[in-house]
Amino acid sequence: MEIPTIPNLILYAIPFFIGTVIIEGIVVYRKNPENYNLKDTFASLSMGIGNVLIEMVSKLLVVMVITVLYENYRPITIPFVWWAWIGILVLEDFCYYWFHRVSHKSRFFWASHIVHHSSQKYNLSTALRQTWTGGFFNFIFFLILPLLGFHPLMIFTQMSISLLYQYWIHTELIQKMPNWFEAIFNTPSHHRVHHGSNPLYLDRNHAGILIIWDKLFGTFQPELINEKVVYGLTTNLKSYNPLTIAFHEWAAVFKDAITAKTSFIKKFNYFMKPPGWKHDGTGMLSNDLRNDWLKNKKKLSEN
Repeated sequence: MEIPTIPNLILYAIPFFIGTVIIEGIVVYRKNPENYNLKDTFASLSMGIGNVLIEMVSKLLVVMVITVLYENYRPITIPFVWWAWIGILVLEDFCYYWFHRVSHKSRFFWASHIVHHSSQKYNLSTALRQTWTGGFFNFIFFLILPLLGFHPLMIFTQMSISLLYQYWIHTELIQKMPNWFEAIFNTPSHHRVHHGSNPLYLDRNHAGILIIWDKLFGTFQPELINEKVVYGLTTNLKSYNPLTIAFHEWAAVFKDAITAKTSFIKKFNYFMKPPGWKHDGTGMLSNDLRNDWLKNKKKLSEN
C-alpha cells in the first residue's frame, strides 16, 4: 500500500491561529471592550503552548499504541482512497462525540477537559485553551479505528482536521450559518451553547464536526435568542495562572475523594461519577440543574 506524505497540519496552522486571534481581538475590543480580556487571551495561549509541548511526550505513547494495534490486530487493511477518507471522517467524529460526552459525565475525564471550559470569554483564543493532561489517556476512545484497518497516518490526519475545523467555531462574530449547514455541521451557534454555564445549556452539543450525533443521541440544544449564553463554569475559576487552570480540578477531585468519610468504592466514584456528585446524595449534577431550571421556567410561564 502506497502511503502518502502528509505534513503536520497543526504546526502549519499556528501562524494562522496567531494572526486570526489578534485580528478578532481587535475587532471584538473595538465593538465592546467589556467582551475582551487580554489576560484571559494570554492564559488561553499559554494553555495552548503548554499543550503542544506536552503532546511531544504524550504523542509518543499514542502513536505507539495505535501503531501496535494496527500492525498486529487489524483484520483488514483500508487503503488511502477517497471513500476511506470519508469513512475516517465520519467514524473519527463519532468517536470524538463519545469522548467529548464522557468528558462531561465522568469527573476523571472532566478534570482534564474543564480546562477548555474555564474561560468566561468566548473567542478564537478559547479554542487554544487545551488540556495538559488529557493527551495521556483520551486516545482510548479512538482505539477502534486502527482495529478497523485505518492506517495511523490517516487517523492522526483526521484528528488534526477535526481540531482545525473546531477552531473557527469559537467566535461570537458569526451568528448563524445557512440552515442546511446548521442542520448537519457544528457551528459557532451550536458550540456557544456547549460553552454555556446556563442550566439549559449544560452538557449539550458535544459534536466535533457533525452536529448530527447530538441530534441522534439526545444531547442537542439550539442557541435561543431569549437565553443569552453565559460562558464559563457553574463555579468559575478566578485565576489566569496556567498551572492553576491546568491542575485545579485534579486537586479538587483528589481532595474530595481522600477527605470523604465513606467506603473505598464511593471514594473511587468521585473519579468515575459526573461532576457535582457526592457520596451522601447532596450533590447537584448538570441534569438536576437543568431540570430545576425548566421547572422554574414552566412555573413562571403559568403565572
